[in-house]
Amino acid sequence: MGDVLAYEAELLGLVREYLDFAEFEETVKVFAKECKIKGKPLPKPAGVSSRDSKALPVQKDLLTAFENGEQKIFFQLWEEHISSSVRDNEPVAQKLEFYLHIHFATYLLKHSVGKPGKAELEERISHFKAYLETKGAALSQTTEFLPFYALPFVPNPMVHPSFKELFQDSWTLDLRTRLEKFLSLTLKARQTPRLLTLFKENGQCNKEMLQHLHQQLVESEHRTMTYLKRFNKMQADYHNLIGVTAELVDSLEATVNGKMITPEYLQSVCVRLFSNQMRQSVAHSIDFTRPGTASTMLRASLAPVKTQDVPLLPSLDYEKLKKDLITGNDRLKAFLLQALRWRLTTSYPGEQRDTVLQAYISNDLLDCHSNCQRSVIKLLHSKSEVVRQYVARLINAFASLAEGRVYLSQNPTLLRMLEERLKAEDKDSLTWENVLGALQKFSLRRALQSAMIKDGLIFWLVDVLTDTDCLSDYTLEYSVALLMNLCLRSAGKKMCARIANHVLKVLSDLLGHENHEV
Repeated sequence: MGDVLAYEAELLGLVREYLDFAEFEETVKVFAKECKIKGKPLPKPAGVSSRDSKALPVQKDLLTAFENGEQKIFFQLWEEHISSSVRDNEPVAQKLEFYLHIHFATYLLKHSVGKPGKAELEERISHFKAYLETKGAALSQTTEFLPFYALPFVPNPMVHPSFKELFQDSWTLDLRTRLEKFLSLTLKARQTPRLLTLFKENGQCNKEMLQHLHQQLVESEHRTMTYLKRFNKMQADYHNLIGVTAELVDSLEATVNGKMITPEYLQSVCVRLFSNQMRQSVAHSIDFTRPGTASTMLRASLAPVKTQDVPLLPSLDYEKLKKDLITGNDRLKAFLLQALRWRLTTSYPGEQRDTVLQAYISNDLLDCHSNCQRSVIKLLHSKSEVVRQYVARLINAFASLAEGRVYLSQNPTLLRMLEERLKAEDKDSLTWENVLGALQKFSLRRALQSAMIKDGLIFWLVDVLTDTDCLSDYTLEYSVALLMNLCLRSAGKKMCARIANHVLKVLSDLLGHENHEV
């Protein structure tokens, strides 16, 4: 309660400021009266709070330029402080701007003592003509403004019947009043109250928080699926164990009754027990005629594996690394990309590899969260074939790990860049193979699958697989795997249906390929 009282005056001030901004005049009076009755502290409104308050400095400058006929100053301030969306889309603003151009075009004729300067007058008339041919052209079909399109071509508009009104003081005074009212409303709207600003900022924070929570939810779902698979496996093993135990109890009862247990029976039991821990061939190779052999093998299979202590790798200066990757020469870039890939691929699976990958991701090594023109990921477009190859290798290494795929998928342009490289590189180059490998791993994610199908990658893959003789085993296997992943989706099947004959011919050829993996 004490905290609320401490900020009460500021909170009431925020409410008062917003009510003033929204022109709830009666509400403001009632609000102020009730605050006074209850003894609540209500700060006086600061700055611009109503149309009757002091004019904004910008408004003053615009009105002064209007009165003095300072055309350049006026329109410079006009374009700077009146947003383009208002100037281009609001009919009131468009009409007012048209009349303002007329005002400045005729200003010298109205206010010059004697004959106005010819050069300056011609300049103003030329400026008005340019306006009529550009922005002013939008109003050329309006009856109200149609006569004014002849104004620049009339030798003496002051005596022309159609334009006499423009040179009367009442016309200028009316235009000034309209201008002042427009500026009061428009410039006032730009003074956003603090309550509205706080609301917008809070909305942005909530949006960022929702994105973060969504990312956490995706990661949690991934972990949940992993744990569910483990649980199902444990449950299956448990049921299998109960079944084997029941059979052994039956066998013990049979032994008590004088029945013998054959080695073949023991072997069949051990095969079932070893099925998830050792290859069945091992169980078949055990000599069950030797006492204690089966029990020894079972105990050995349950013995915990001694894990070797793996030290964590020293940390790196990622800011300097990224700077060198962007600004260094091609030789340095290639060496750094190779070292970063080796650091990831040669690390021990488990804690050490996870730590390396998390360090890469948290420091945004590939600039997946950056919108800069120059970023590490754009090395895919490097002129050096070696640099392109090594960055493709690094991306492929990232894509080999689930967390790496999540990180890479956060860059909306990376997939398109990889697809472009796939179609631009030579089919026998290592860069091409690694890009293909990365895309095949990307196809494990549903959103990326959809994007690849939409981009027509299926058509391209079918064309590539038409001639399998010129493809390496790696290229062939990954191309087929990528095509298979995309065709698992209904959208992928529909794409294939468009070129059904071509797809069927390619698939029938692949079925007869000598590579069984294919």
